[in-house]
Amino acid sequence: MNNLFAKQFAAKWEESWNSHDINKIMGHYASDVMIISPVAGKLLGNPEVKGFEAVKSYFIKGLQAYPDLKFKVLEVLYGEKSIVLYYVNQNGVKAGEFMQFGTDDKIVSMHAHYNES
Repeated sequence: MNNLFAKQFAAKWEESWNSHDINKIMGHYASDVMIISPVAGKLLGNPEVKGFEAVKSYFIKGLQAYPDLKFKVLEVLYGEKSIVLYYVNQNGVKAGEFMQFGTDDKIVSMHAHYNES
């Protein structure tokens, strides 16, 4: 993991989410991905989503619930096999996602954090 990989990943991640193309979005995630997100808690009643198909289903539901969804990455931090993306959405809500990567450079776990003030 290095700064160049992190920045390139962030640009592709932002583009895929802003396209609302579920196949492009899911291209970033491993088959055994697990995410934890307060938004999943609101939409699904459970903040933990495990497995590629379950995450895909949750993302589809999220795109339907927020049809004007747009992300703008503000900052990218990298570590050992991990990235933190700090971004703002279409409503001005700031968020940070900690993403851990597997050996194939796909996300194996993601934890979302929000600031709604």
